[in-house]
Amino acid sequence: MPYITIESGTLTDQQKEELIRRLTEVSSEIMHVPQDFFVTTIKEVSDKNFGIGGKTIDKVKDEYRKAHSYSLGD
Repeated sequence: MPYITIESGTLTDQQKEELIRRLTEVSSEIMHVPQDFFVTTIKEVSDKNFGIGGKTIDKVKDEYRKAHSYSLGD
């Protein structure tokens, strides 16, 4: 059985459902394995519990929003 695992920041239920559905569809198509055989897990990590460039992700997102007047999903 193929096993797909994603590590991510916090996602909405809708985002999780779409991610699982689409990853399964694409993987099944590429691997020629029925979708029913796939197992998918999502491990959510708080934005304060991981970082990039020496900063926590929540700070990186905040800086990006300010610089680009953009709303990132939380």
